[in-house]
Amino acid sequence: MPRIKKIAVVGAGFSGAVIGRELALAGHQIDVFDTRSHIAGNCHTERDPATGVMVHVYGPHIFHTDDQEVWDYVNRFQTFLPYKNRVKTTSSGQIYSLPINLHTINQFFGKAFRPEEARAFIDECADKTIGDPKTFEEQALRFVGKDLYQAFLKGYTQKQWGCSPAELPASILKRLPVRFNYDDNYFFHKHQGMPEHGYTEMIGRILDHTNIAVHLETRFHSGLRKDFDHIFYSGPLDGYFDYEYGRLGYRTLDFERFTYEGDYQGCAVMNYGDVSIPHTRVTEHKHLSPWEDHSGSVCYREFSRACGPDDIPYYPIRLMEEKEQLAQYVARSLREAAVTFVGRLGTYRYLDMDVTIREALDTVRLYLSAGAEMPAFLHRPL
Repeated sequence: MPRIKKIAVVGAGFSGAVIGRELALAGHQIDVFDTRSHIAGNCHTERDPATGVMVHVYGPHIFHTDDQEVWDYVNRFQTFLPYKNRVKTTSSGQIYSLPINLHTINQFFGKAFRPEEARAFIDECADKTIGDPKTFEEQALRFVGKDLYQAFLKGYTQKQWGCSPAELPASILKRLPVRFNYDDNYFFHKHQGMPEHGYTEMIGRILDHTNIAVHLETRFHSGLRKDFDHIFYSGPLDGYFDYEYGRLGYRTLDFERFTYEGDYQGCAVMNYGDVSIPHTRVTEHKHLSPWEDHSGSVCYREFSRACGPDDIPYYPIRLMEEKEQLAQYVARSLREAAVTFVGRLGTYRYLDMDVTIREALDTVRLYLSAGAEMPAFLHRPL
């Protein structure tokens, strides 16, 4: 009979919750540590007491996946109701739909193109002198041309990342499709939805097991390592090593919260593409739960900036300087015994929620497989 192990899981977001749950089901004793006063990490949701609106406290999180196993998994712990992410954006005083689609193109240029005509027109606008785009700006100019780039991509990207798009890698733009039809659904995935009662309640159900003890407002420190057979660490990779090689670069978000009686903007997310407007977007949270009816509204203006030591890290920057620093942390991690780094922060990668869950399930299966020696990373950051 396999020995029952004492396992530490650092972080009570999706990575930690799924890993903790699956190991608990296998009979192991799990201690989950999180420095915050709540579970669910940046997916944390809570009811606003004044309006009853379900608020995505750290910004909107929309679940979308083609992974059937992951979709079935999350629906075991809460019913996911249909939700399509339809983003709007402002540019020079006009409102358009994103991602750039046939309606956006026709509205912006004052045309009535059919799909083939729009495709040919955008091909004419594209800068064909750029053969192998290296930067975000080059990729945008090569894909959609100067006018659409400046209207919809340049200002927003500059505000989001705090630098010129000419300094960002081309790979970032690959997440922003252009469509030559009227489909304004932001995602392509087969399954899209929202947990009926919020992410925090769902993750609470995942963590609800007699073999799991959750320790909130508790920092996992090096002195605790000796008490556990293995550690699954989903906190910041550099933080595990007490920032021995300096802090990895992140962007963080500030939210300016305000309430409104009625419907403030008529959609969940409104982007602001003009660089003259300091915020990147406004989220109206009640539209993230369209099956509910609320007269009042809770909104966030969202501002992006460089992440400081006391801020919540959101988006890994991963430019050249960070990658050199990251290589040092990866090499250091490979020398650690009985520690596996997981999740967005632990592997310093941008991960959607469904990918986070998929990697967590794969991590547990490897750990539980007979004779498997756990590596520091299932998916190396570099």
